[in-house]
Amino acid sequence: MEQQHAARVELFVSNTQIIKKSFKWQNPMMHRLSALLYAADNKTADGEAIRQSHDLMKHNTGLFSAFRGNSAISIAAMLSLTTDQETKLAETLHVYDLMKEIKFRSSDFLAVAAYQIAVQAAPDQFQYTVERTKAFYDQMKANHRFLTAQDDYIFAAMLALSDLDVDSGVARMEQLYRELKPEFSSGNSVQALTQVLVLGDDSPESSHRVLRLQEAFRKRSIRLDKTYTLSSLGVLSLLPVDQETLVDQVQETYDWLRDQKGFGAWSITKQELLLFSSALVAVQHVENLRNGVLTTTLSTSISNIIIAQQAAMASAAAASAAAAASSSSSS
Repeated sequence: MEQQHAARVELFVSNTQIIKKSFKWQNPMMHRLSALLYAADNKTADGEAIRQSHDLMKHNTGLFSAFRGNSAISIAAMLSLTTDQETKLAETLHVYDLMKEIKFRSSDFLAVAAYQIAVQAAPDQFQYTVERTKAFYDQMKANHRFLTAQDDYIFAAMLALSDLDVDSGVARMEQLYRELKPEFSSGNSVQALTQVLVLGDDSPESSHRVLRLQEAFRKRSIRLDKTYTLSSLGVLSLLPVDQETLVDQVQETYDWLRDQKGFGAWSITKQELLLFSSALVAVQHVENLRNGVLTTTLSTSISNIIIAQQAAMASAAAASAAAAASSSSSS
């Protein structure tokens, strides 16, 4: 691996161990997501700072709040990376209430969506952005009633934070959906993929790039076209990087991580490991974009997509874990 990328991957592994020690009873995927957030910033995980943010959330929310749920550690990690945690949390809780007022349902997904808006929008734009989020969500729901649910809250917020027009943005997503759905089995994952592609660019080649990259990975027996990793394929397809280079780097990262403590086959599934391997490769290329002559617009967009994608995946895992726990306790 290239030296800078190797250092970040090693940082991700060590961060995972640091966070695991601080939050032993939390979902291991939350440890890894929090570790990725710190590694993306080239920072060593600060277990005490995350703990303080977590305590701050507990002191400012009720017992059954989504901010105390399974996604709490990943939100606390994001919060700990900001400079004014108390203000940012207060703004996040305000946005969360605004979203519930217009019929968004309380959930881990909504908590992360509210955080994204609070961090990326100016306070005087909160109401406007929340209303745009609802407009994007409602139109997606109108097009795909049974696919669109709480797991779309985060990307609806990301779409609202962009400069996309609601009508044309959703129409573009629908066009991409029609082009890509015949190639993939999961309609819900294809919808997530279209959200990534719409946020990244409006190139008529978007679908073709995804399919070419899918084939390049499949030739190496790497399946990024599964339920949890299809949006990762979309993120990688947005990068102005040679396809074979991307495939080489994802495979190399995956193989190295698989040999590390806590990343073996008994600890993390192949699809989740591919998810983090892809994210680490994408993060490195985003950093290279920022340091190069290309505009930062694409790199900023992809950075936001990566965070949203990982948070959505973690929220889904959290929701699944909560449902499993509820089912177990009631049986």
